[in-house]
Amino acid sequence: MDGLLPQLRVQVGQPFSGPCRARWLEIGFGGGEHLAHQAELHPDTCFIGAEPFINGVAKLLALIEAKSLKNIQIHDGDARQLLASLPDGCIDRIYLLYPDPWPKARHNKRRFVSPETLAEISRVLTPGGMFLFASDIADYVSWTRDHVAAHGGFVEVGDAARAFENWIETRYEAKARREGRVSSYLTFRRID
Repeated sequence: MDGLLPQLRVQVGQPFSGPCRARWLEIGFGGGEHLAHQAELHPDTCFIGAEPFINGVAKLLALIEAKSLKNIQIHDGDARQLLASLPDGCIDRIYLLYPDPWPKARHNKRRFVSPETLAEISRVLTPGGMFLFASDIADYVSWTRDHVAAHGGFVEVGDAARAFENWIETRYEAKARREGRVSSYLTFRRID
């Protein structure tokens, strides 16, 4: 994993030591609770978290310190820039959990899932790599399925009504549940 992220504007954490069984990326990790949970469960997996908001980065850093995690690096900027800087086929799994839905139609162009980002996600995923998307906004779930289908480089697998393996409820998911919204968990496998 050393040298995988040489072009990052900011890289928090030491280069990974030892072999990486897999490389996973979480885009927009919020407070970092899911990322830290997965890193703790998978100490032989190297994690990259991308989050532009300093409060989220600070929360994840506190979790990293509290749990003595050594397998996370942080990009504290726009994930689009991070994706563009990564080499082809270097990531095994990408999480995009509860992204801002930009619910007004005139703002849909701001949604993270787009033809451009899906092209980058497909490029950096290994053959058979997974793109996991969770949202409680039905329109964004449909939007994502439509855009992924239009891309053509992925196949949806699994049951969207069931949370991902080793799932920990995020604060965004808890808020959605309190407000009566149902979450969907979409898993897309990159076609070899």
